[in-house]
Amino acid sequence: MLPLESAVAWQRLPLPDADVRYAQAWLAGDEADLLCQRLLDEIPWERHRLRMFGREVDAPRLSCWIGDPGAAYVYSRSRFEPRPWTPALAALRERVMISCGARFNSVLANLYRDGHDSMGWHSDDEPELGPQPAIASVSLGAERRFRFRRKAATGAHPSSPVGLTLLHGSLLCMAGDTQRLYRHDLPKQAGACGARINLTFRLIDTCAQRS
Repeated sequence: MLPLESAVAWQRLPLPDADVRYAQAWLAGDEADLLCQRLLDEIPWERHRLRMFGREVDAPRLSCWIGDPGAAYVYSRSRFEPRPWTPALAALRERVMISCGARFNSVLANLYRDGHDSMGWHSDDEPELGPQPAIASVSLGAERRFRFRRKAATGAHPSSPVGLTLLHGSLLCMAGDTQRLYRHDLPKQAGACGARINLTFRLIDTCAQRS
């Protein structure tokens, strides 16, 4: 990973042995508003099926996997072939790569329709992402709580979560040993909560997929 762009007002999260930085006003408000509405309209949102506890269930969110040709993604024993980049996402990718000092060939777009949609505890540690993946997360729309929790040793109690509120137009960059040492989630949120788009940019190692 290259140095992060110095012009971005990065805030480092207090996570030992991890590299997590957050820029809460990465996009201006008007630009974030326009981008959010455009992506709501132009991304072909899908309801993915996940395998949990031996059975298939609907994911509690809508999603779309987008990327370069060959950048397939395997999640929950399902293989997702990338849809082509939309003009808005292609332009955004260039800006994210400059800010985070990393290269990305794909993005997972998630649409959380309201506070009932969520993401459970997990790490983005699939083999095709490599041992120390850099993952950039852009948030648009409703503010939601995002949490990290260090992975517990066998038999030990999980540590207390460390959280932050992801704001409209913000950018979160996770790198180093973050995925190896920590899990993260987006819990359900009670009360009124509007739609939120999350874009997690990744670099898929297409050679690893063929080996």
